[in-house]
Amino acid sequence: MPAALQTAVQLTVTATLVAWMITGFTLRPGRWMRYPVFSRATFVIIELTGTKDGHTEPVNPYAFLSPGTFLLPPPQLQAVVDHLIRTGRYDRIEGRGRCLSVKGEQPIEVRDSRVAL
Repeated sequence: MPAALQTAVQLTVTATLVAWMITGFTLRPGRWMRYPVFSRATFVIIELTGTKDGHTEPVNPYAFLSPGTFLLPPPQLQAVVDHLIRTGRYDRIEGRGRCLSVKGEQPIEVRDSRVAL
């Protein structure tokens, strides 16, 4: 394939992908490969404190997720809290935050090491 043809094909493919991405985020919801795909994610923004033998310290739940994981839905938050309690790192974990989902923004709490929406 001549170099000029290869360059033309690369530019055409790049321009097509850019146009597809731009229209993908500006068209109505509900279409295939459009932004609502991303709005179905549920995640939590929360501040946690862990207590062990009367000593309280902040807890970063993201430190206990798999590398590359950045969304923390309530079930995974409960799994992290359960792990921290089960391993004896903390006696109790408490916290407050917000749960963001397709339903909107809702308050979320961790009381007595249990996640409550």
